[in-house]
Amino acid sequence: MSVPFPARLLIADDHVMVRRGLRLVLDAEPDLRVVAEASDGAEALALVRESPVDLAILDVSMPRMTGLQATAELARFHPEVRVLMLSMHDNEQYLFTALKAGASGYVLKTAADRDLVSACRAALRGEPFLYPSAVASLIRDFLDRARTGETVPEEPLTPRELEVVKLVAEAHTSAEIAELLQISQRTVERHRENLMTKLAMRDRVELTRYAIRRGLVEP
Repeated sequence: MSVPFPARLLIADDHVMVRRGLRLVLDAEPDLRVVAEASDGAEALALVRESPVDLAILDVSMPRMTGLQATAELARFHPEVRVLMLSMHDNEQYLFTALKAGASGYVLKTAADRDLVSACRAALRGEPFLYPSAVASLIRDFLDRARTGETVPEEPLTPRELEVVKLVAEAHTSAEIAELLQISQRTVERHRENLMTKLAMRDRVELTRYAIRRGLVEP
């Protein structure tokens, strides 16, 4: 996805002061610009339909339509719009639901002044953003399911493709992956295209989720 400069952001939170504070943080960055504000998920969806937005920052809990519900609707009807979930809750249930709905990242409000700008830039690059304990939760969930004997689907990828997935999930560039695996950058790009086709995925965020589910990325 080609993102214009500056990237166009939407903030959705039912508290005006929260939106104002987030806007001050984001508009201070030259590559980010808040172009719309909403007080609930339904209003956010309406604004996305009216004007172009590259990234939506949605509060988990809002009246009328929650951020989780709005995320699912955006993923379904506006897949080009990245979504960051903003929450007061360091809660595994919210985290898993947000990722399943299609969010690119999960940012705690208590750390928004530290993490939000980095999270926005990661999401706009097609990369995931999770705070450290969230990554640990995903790994723990995978291990718990493995210990209970949950059936793991047959691996559709070759050993080389698994290596590429792992390195992509670790945020290496194609050039870095080529150097690490001692193959050409064109071969790396071909592997990435094959991965997307085999796994029916569209970007690094989804590949990273796959890597976490398969235990390729460690906390």
